[in-house]
Amino acid sequence: MNPAFSVLLLTTLIGAGQGLFIALHALEWFGWAGRGGTGLGFFALGGAAVLVLTGGGLVASFFHLGRPERAWRTATMWRTSWLSREVIVLPLFMLGAFVWTVHHYALGSGTLWIGAVTVALALALFVCTAMIYASLRFIQEWASAYTVVNYTLLGLASGATLAAALAGVRAPALVPPLAQAALALSFVALVTRGLSLRRNARLVPRSTLQTAVGIRHPALRQRSMGFMGGSFNTREFFHGRGAGTLRWVRAVFIALAFLLPMAGLASVAWRGFGDVANQGVLLAAALVQMAGLLAERWFFFAQANHPQNLYYQAVS
Repeated sequence: MNPAFSVLLLTTLIGAGQGLFIALHALEWFGWAGRGGTGLGFFALGGAAVLVLTGGGLVASFFHLGRPERAWRTATMWRTSWLSREVIVLPLFMLGAFVWTVHHYALGSGTLWIGAVTVALALALFVCTAMIYASLRFIQEWASAYTVVNYTLLGLASGATLAAALAGVRAPALVPPLAQAALALSFVALVTRGLSLRRNARLVPRSTLQTAVGIRHPALRQRSMGFMGGSFNTREFFHGRGAGTLRWVRAVFIALAFLLPMAGLASVAWRGFGDVANQGVLLAAALVQMAGLLAERWFFFAQANHPQNLYYQAVS
């Protein structure tokens, strides 16, 4: 597949926003608000960051629509479409995060149950987004429980890393637990993403060139795609890169999304915090991980082999 960059931004930013909110509310739920000099303003700041991330992802979503003014219609098929469900759940999650943030900014208390409902919406949004792809049975790379698991874990890991970076600036007492949580989530996400990579590498196509063109001759060989120029099919359903590029991007996203952030998180997870250099480490870990997740999301789409590429293999 050949994803639009706006799709990569959409899924990466919104996933990080969901994970950040869950990390913040977990701290609040377990009574960390106000501990060790932690001001309640930290939670308001974090909530504002959640809204910026999800709002940025929502804005990015309009750039790959042919008729953005008709975007509202995507919500009308909620009975059968995971995309429609995502379109409904996302603004509800943003509304919950907004109310939670305003409560923290204005009142500083009374937000536990608002936060709990918003966490449930965040988890539902992870499922809706992932099922848009996991429900497509004809794309074997996506049609797996790993798709839902990885979307959720990658969002949780990046959100926890962002929370640790924010804590480094506004709530140093929260850095160790947040860094430890981000490290653990990143490790688990690395394991499950590695398992999905191994699974996809072993896939055998269900279709053949014979079934693609409807000719059963055993020695069928395609010499041309049938016309001189490209088409919508050849542009949208194949990225045009070779196997070497995929291997290179895979190595890059494993390093940036997992290994380097984990090294930075490990360096501050089990010691006292307060050094400006450590703040830089956490900020760098968060930024590097976001860049790595953009690469991971491109690989997620690029690795998917649409069956129609069997017919257009001459340009593939």
